[in-house]
Amino acid sequence: MRWLILVAVGASSAAAQTADDGLMMPKKTLVAGVLYAHDSWDQYWEGTLKRTNGNIGTLTTQSTTLVGGYGVTERLGLMATLPYIRTHASQGVLHDMGGFQDLSLSAKFRLLGTGPTAHGAFNAFITGTAALPVGDYTPDFYPLSIGTAGRRASGHLILDFQSNSAWFANAAAAYMWCSNVRLNRNAYYTNGQLYLTNEVVMPNVLDYTLSAGFSRGNWRIPFTLVQQRTLGGGDIRRQDMPFVSNRMDYVRLGGGVMYGLPKNLSVQLGAAHVLSGRNVGQSTTFTSGLMYALHL
Repeated sequence: MRWLILVAVGASSAAAQTADDGLMMPKKTLVAGVLYAHDSWDQYWEGTLKRTNGNIGTLTTQSTTLVGGYGVTERLGLMATLPYIRTHASQGVLHDMGGFQDLSLSAKFRLLGTGPTAHGAFNAFITGTAALPVGDYTPDFYPLSIGTAGRRASGHLILDFQSNSAWFANAAAAYMWCSNVRLNRNAYYTNGQLYLTNEVVMPNVLDYTLSAGFSRGNWRIPFTLVQQRTLGGGDIRRQDMPFVSNRMDYVRLGGGVMYGLPKNLSVQLGAAHVLSGRNVGQSTTFTSGLMYALHL
């Protein structure tokens, strides 16, 4: 499943900045911190068939992500993430995998904003993200692989409304371009066809995000619905392992709590669950994080 990294960057406001939310880091603010995520599933969709697998049992993925950001101006913010990921299957003989995954760099720009009005403030943003593998890992061992081992670039458009009361809402859409990846073998079979090459054509990805919640003082409580659609790729073959270019679609519902602590610290807790999917696990994810902001 593609990774969606949540980056908390507030201090006194306990705000968050991600590629697809409606917030910006203050100008000349440097942010650094660490996030931890625990994801597990014991059922998955083999195409559209939901099943269990005694050779996997429960698959657990743990990630510890280093995050950083900088508010260049009031309209431009930069972000970076680097996760260390470890996977483990509770049954069978598949061995664990772990290592640093991909370094992601993002730039977020406020296109326009109405400023405070009688009802609230409306803003529109665009975000560009590039990701490059930094770890020496294989993409040819799903579901234990820690990533696709391919370069990616994505563009986000975000529309956000913050009311004069405590509630907010935003909608975002993103398109991800994925480069081809290479396997350590000279042939593979997927989507009903044999390919006599080690190069795999990766499908691009669309995702949509709807968020709403409460934001006041040091508290921010968001609820988020995410849908991912893969533009191509085949299904997992019956009784076979997943393949790196498989279609991976899902709908996921999540929520969280972010709170600003003294001394420019902020803490966050969150949870999310996959409601439906295709060629992904029906996973439950718990996240936590601690961030520090330095106002230069």
